[in-house]
Amino acid sequence: MPKLKTLGHPLSALPAELPPELRGPDWVQANPHRIERELRTALALPSGGWYVLDASRSIGSRPRRYWVEGRELVAWRANREIRVAPNACPHMGASLADGLVRDGRIVCPWHGLELGSDRHGAWCPLAAHDDGVLCWVRVDPLPGDAGEHDPPTPRPVLSARPDTFIDSVMRMEADCEPRDVIANRLDPWHGVYYHPHTFKRLKVIGVEGGRLLVRVVYGITDRLGIEVDATFHCPDPRTITMTIVGGEGTGSVVETHATPLREGRSAIVEATLATSERPGFRRAIRAAGLIRPFILRSQRKLWVEDAAYAERRYALRSGRVPAAGRALKMPSATAGERTEPGN
Repeated sequence: MPKLKTLGHPLSALPAELPPELRGPDWVQANPHRIERELRTALALPSGGWYVLDASRSIGSRPRRYWVEGRELVAWRANREIRVAPNACPHMGASLADGLVRDGRIVCPWHGLELGSDRHGAWCPLAAHDDGVLCWVRVDPLPGDAGEHDPPTPRPVLSARPDTFIDSVMRMEADCEPRDVIANRLDPWHGVYYHPHTFKRLKVIGVEGGRLLVRVVYGITDRLGIEVDATFHCPDPRTITMTIVGGEGTGSVVETHATPLREGRSAIVEATLATSERPGFRRAIRAAGLIRPFILRSQRKLWVEDAAYAERRYALRSGRVPAAGRALKMPSATAGERTEPGN
């Protein structure tokens, strides 16, 4: 194997001795019971009822349809203000996403009913928030909804972000639940095996206060990479944030958000906010439009693979495929059904 040379700011020395759970081969360290325990802790966090819809720049004056928690929604902008509401027109159920926006109000494509920020019968806009990178919607429980629900909050929970950055947001959908997306990120050990084109070396070097500390080399070529220290933590039950805490790009963050759409279907929305202390970074910000497509391509390449990981995990959890040492239960033949081979 060719020797790997690393670039970037020097990092602190590794701990003289790692805790017992971080010793041994990666497949031993990637303990499924510990990953599940960390996942349960994340899922118990409050969310205030907020869900990520999409990138801020993806929602403009043309209405767009989204699904969140089985509800069909429409999003648009009234001037610069983000608005989100039920997609079904209260008149006869037309899809408002097929309409247009006039003077900040959405116009039904069937009969021209104009709807804005006020309630119209059972139709009522939802609380929405634009944090400058992502658009969020608060989905409050409907009357009669069973189960426990987070008390609503006026704003979503946000991770710390750098003051200056180049951002890129990727959105894709997968056949899984949000917990499968978060579990993927709580398992950094798979990186060098599942994504060898991107991660040339990766070592989990600490676990403290619900945060994983990882030393990782991002590959530039087969023999050249950038080494950084990064933490992973969950600020809410559907988000996991990676923050670079040492090396090149310190302060950069990658927020991975998972939004449930319908049963067994989720949106993965990942926001990368890259920053640098290097003098030329402010000039790079002016060229963000040229740089962003390269970041987006890297994001999508990783998530095509990680979405497959999440989908496989969901299939195992839901019993759609058998786990090791098990078999799927075959449906029994109904009365009078012929089951002999060849029939």
